[in-house]
Amino acid sequence: MQIGAAQLPAQLQRALAPLYVVHGDEALLVQEAADAIRAAARAAGHGERTVFTVAGAHTDWSGILAAGGALSLFADKRLIELRIPSGKPGKDGAEALQRLAESAAASADTVTLVLLPRLDGTALKSAWWAALAARGVVVRVDAVERAQLPDWIAQRLWQQGQHVAAGEEGQRTLAFMADRVEGNLLAAHQEIAKLGLLYPPGELSFEQVRTAVLDVARYDPFRLPEAVLEGALPRVQRMLEGLRAEGVAPVPVHWALADELRTLHRVRQAMDRGQPLPLVLREQRVWGPREKRYERLLPRLRAAQTGRWLAEAQTVDGIVKGLTAPDWPADPWLALQRLAFAVAAGCAAAR
Repeated sequence: MQIGAAQLPAQLQRALAPLYVVHGDEALLVQEAADAIRAAARAAGHGERTVFTVAGAHTDWSGILAAGGALSLFADKRLIELRIPSGKPGKDGAEALQRLAESAAASADTVTLVLLPRLDGTALKSAWWAALAARGVVVRVDAVERAQLPDWIAQRLWQQGQHVAAGEEGQRTLAFMADRVEGNLLAAHQEIAKLGLLYPPGELSFEQVRTAVLDVARYDPFRLPEAVLEGALPRVQRMLEGLRAEGVAPVPVHWALADELRTLHRVRQAMDRGQPLPLVLREQRVWGPREKRYERLLPRLRAAQTGRWLAEAQTVDGIVKGLTAPDWPADPWLALQRLAFAVAAGCAAAR
């Protein structure tokens, strides 16, 4: 059975499963999901906990399998926790996980918890993953996208008895917080907890939040194209300034944006050849929130425009590598800003 992280509390209330698999890259949410499973296991009498961390080829899989089948020395029931930080168990590990899934699903005295990062397509098609998914409860931990962050913050404030003002003022407060903690969900959690310590339950004003919340945003170069295609010029500027201030080299920033523009142009050209958009998006491996952005933008963009953006990205590629170009800034960050702003403005006009 596969569920989202938000569905986990209800599942734990219904029944404690013998096998759980939690996977995702959002460290805070993975930790919270794992904590909820541990707490439910303790409440059900699983008082002994054994933790294994898979470390490449040196992992003793036989020891892990033996521990899963051994009787507890200190309690009637136990919790076996297996952490695979790389998400790649290897050949021996793949075979061991299939055996572990079979034995864990049949055990009444042991709860097994497997922690994994976000998996790629190859891993999700593997036999070991199929065995875990067929016999356990799989908890998928999705990242909180920027558009979802204000609502996520509001929900967390509500859980500690606080809320922002209704209407536009409250939305402004939530947007302010989201801007300050974007890309750093653990810091967002800490800032929300700090508001709970500083102020009593009830309504929070914008000034209270502004005074308390630090600017702890962390920007990922591979999130820049998302902001650009959303046409969010202020966010694009914040991200570029933040990336530069953090000492990120302009090369990966440009690569991420240029790769997005290359895909955008390919899809637009395929549409002009008469290919249906859903088919082209699958072929180009565009899905999720990114797919929705493409579906909204591409009917309003033309190949001449996407081609021009791609040509400008090639110009900026030279500038990032130390070349100069007529009518373009010599500073790589200024050139990146000009390109990003031009594309963002075009996408905003096409919304």
